[in-house]
Amino acid sequence: DVERGVCQNILVKHSESVYSVAFSPDGRLLATGSFDKAIYIWDIARGQIVHGYRGTRVGASAADRTLYSGKISFFLTLSLLVNIPANTTWAQNGVTIAGGNGLGSATNQLNHPYGLFVDDDQTVVIADYNNHRIMQWKNGNTTNGQVLAGGKGQGNGLHQLNRPTDVLIDKETNSLIICDYGNRRVVQWPCRSGTTPGEIFIDKIGCWGLAMDEQRYLYVCDTEKDEVRRYQLGEKNGTLVAGGNDYGNGLNQLHYPTFLFVDRDHSVYVSDKENHRVMKWVEGAKEGIVVAGEQGEGSALTQLNSPNGIFVDTLGTLYVADQGNNRVMRWTQVDKKQGTVIVGGNGQGKGATQFNGPVGLSFDRHGNLYVADEFNNRVQRFSIE
Repeated sequence: DVERGVCQNILVKHSESVYSVAFSPDGRLLATGSFDKAIYIWDIARGQIVHGYRGTRVGASAADRTLYSGKISFFLTLSLLVNIPANTTWAQNGVTIAGGNGLGSATNQLNHPYGLFVDDDQTVVIADYNNHRIMQWKNGNTTNGQVLAGGKGQGNGLHQLNRPTDVLIDKETNSLIICDYGNRRVVQWPCRSGTTPGEIFIDKIGCWGLAMDEQRYLYVCDTEKDEVRRYQLGEKNGTLVAGGNDYGNGLNQLHYPTFLFVDRDHSVYVSDKENHRVMKWVEGAKEGIVVAGEQGEGSALTQLNSPNGIFVDTLGTLYVADQGNNRVMRWTQVDKKQGTVIVGGNGQGKGATQFNGPVGLSFDRHGNLYVADEFNNRVQRFSIE
């Protein structure tokens, strides 16, 4: 405690020299890396370890700048911090935390929300598709959101967006990365509202979904080429990591890939929307593995209907926004043949237990579930029980 000059905690676990530390953006977590080939995530207030990771890369050599270079970024993706037990349940009544005031363009409204990103402090950033803008709703303020990007009408100027489909926050640069679908480009935009307009990262791409790994490689779903590519920031061509063999239902093909998720092993999970399945492509693989669906379009527990937003937790459990069935499903590593409904599945509607076209999906670090409910023009939060 700097103000009082008092040591709050001495964190003891590493067996060799610690060469890198980094706080999470909210200051509540600390990552430490050491020559003992371990990374530990500490809860600062309690002085306790909440996660530990071991591997050959940590401390392999002083030249390996991945984990220590005098200063490291708090790079761990949300999947590393969200550990959801297999028997977890959620409240079935969703609480509207954004929108829900009818279709419109006021700051308390949304117009077909698509992808969303949940920050460490439970702030939710939403791709507001038909309002051509990115909105932010802070935790505890469900009345009005704030425009972070776009909102200047539909167009292709650098101050405009055209039907954005997905968004994430790059913590290294404190900026938004946006799938500007209608303009066929991926753009970067400062997180601060009303500041400098966007910068084009990648153009001439049918971009839909985005993900970023811990090394800050950007992954983009291209619905025109039915593929996923990985980009180093500043790179224009990228590396093919999934699909790219024309559209189809083969294991080396995709058909209208929408959203994606990248785990800590750099495996890429893709919502293969028109094939009504979710595919997993291990890093370097020439074909994918079906991890959910592929039993044809339908509403049985073995089936999906136009899957969209996906999330994978530390156990490898997959969560899917099953849009056409108005439900969110969970598929475990134990039973890959069928999933379970965790929320929704109560018919199309606008009730607290219903959806009308769930699209974007994510979790906060506590395990609360957030779903963009497209045709109800709202975002729902389902509290972990």
